[in-house]
Amino acid sequence: MFTLHTLDLWWAASAPIVLLSLYYFTQGLYSLSFLVDGYLFSRPVNMIDMAEKADLVVGSKKDYPAIVLFYPVLEEQESVMRTTMIALDELEYPKDRYRVIAIPNANDWATIAALKNLQEEFPFLELLEVPSTDHRSWQPVWDAWDSNPKAYWWHQGENAYNKDLPPKKTRQLIYAFYNWMTTNPEPGTLISYTDADSCPPKDHFLAAAIGSRKYRVMQAKNVAGNAGLTWPSTFCAFDHMAWDGSKYEHLSGDPRQPFWMLGKGLFFHAQDIYDLGGFHPWITIEDPEVGLRLWKNGKNLGIMEGSLIEEAPTTFANAILQRKRWIAGFFQTLKFRNGPMDRMGFSFIEKSKAWLIFLPCLTMSLNVLGFPLSVWAAVTWYNGTGILPPWCLYWSIVNLGLYAVFMTALYYRTWIRTSLIMDTKWERARYMLRVNPIFLSLWWMFWTIPLWIGYGMYRNNLGLVWERTLKKDDNKLLVRDRVAQGTLGYVEPKRLEYRPAE
Repeated sequence: MFTLHTLDLWWAASAPIVLLSLYYFTQGLYSLSFLVDGYLFSRPVNMIDMAEKADLVVGSKKDYPAIVLFYPVLEEQESVMRTTMIALDELEYPKDRYRVIAIPNANDWATIAALKNLQEEFPFLELLEVPSTDHRSWQPVWDAWDSNPKAYWWHQGENAYNKDLPPKKTRQLIYAFYNWMTTNPEPGTLISYTDADSCPPKDHFLAAAIGSRKYRVMQAKNVAGNAGLTWPSTFCAFDHMAWDGSKYEHLSGDPRQPFWMLGKGLFFHAQDIYDLGGFHPWITIEDPEVGLRLWKNGKNLGIMEGSLIEEAPTTFANAILQRKRWIAGFFQTLKFRNGPMDRMGFSFIEKSKAWLIFLPCLTMSLNVLGFPLSVWAAVTWYNGTGILPPWCLYWSIVNLGLYAVFMTALYYRTWIRTSLIMDTKWERARYMLRVNPIFLSLWWMFWTIPLWIGYGMYRNNLGLVWERTLKKDDNKLLVRDRVAQGTLGYVEPKRLEYRPAE
């Protein structure tokens, strides 16, 4: 008969095997995650040198290329877009050398009305309404894709020649881009797009112009201005500190390492995007795929130091909503067999290196087990109750040492970047206390929820409708302050006295 005593005997015999298996498995993956981080941080950085501004010739079309910024919006609050327009209005770039074109859906009447109101305040803002895909004005898209095998989604797979493109930001970009290309833009023109709430520094376009002399693709960093407003925005902002503002730049300097884009604050040579087939409409987020396609076709990446200020989700529900879409898009892009990378001609090694970009996200939750088990191995060895082989102690010490090194570096970089959005050391210290290692471990465990949901979306071919992360203009005062000071997007050693914007 099975009794509690029998269960105790079974556990006494099985516990060492279970603990040993758990230890080996988690510590192996834990070590792998550190190796991946070490590899990524060891890659060089192509940082755009703003000192080259002195070499630009005023009036030169080559030194000041034409720039078109597309602004895809969906059911956005007018106040959110106004804050972004205030930042765009401060751009230090010849007014006749750039355009800002808002591209709402034609049936998004509330957003269109809000944009028309904003046009009265900001004359540079243009408006292009995006109709449904059965409208005849979509013909330039179909014609371009018909003649371009790089648009592989149009020629191959279950969605080949399907004109019913999914209703999300990518569709708006596709329509705007190809219709604009029919105007025969001047050679060397750059295109960019950004989110409704993303506020760039005043030298945003200037940095792109300087970068375009050496690089075919330029990407700005970004930072969440509402970090610390709520617990969810605290941790979502930390994700940006760790990835967008720190690790991402190391994808730029090694031509053998694939890269992808961040989805805002990015610049392409327009002809490159046209030649390579535009944007993939059937992936939840377009940023990873278009970056890999550019890399595979020999386009290099330069990093812009200035950071856009944007909003992070302020609720855990919105955090899941945003991150599950990222995860679905990552899995769709990185599908190892019969996926986009095969269509682009990636080798096995190139596919593996592309996966290295995603692995840090996949392995974050390992800290929940990896760190405690390393401590457990060291403590039980010290007090003589350990069941692990002696060499496991050294393994644990190495993992603990790597954890200390990487976390110290991450906290240092985060401390520096908090000065982009916080004025006092007390504010910055309060934020750092909120992202302490214990709370971060809980956040990384929370990430398993969007990871699991996003994987399910990938498996079931979901995520083709734009699910909005509601923006509430949390950065209204911050952006106006930084614009008034002329410091938006940069760490300034000395802050000026506050002057509210007019």
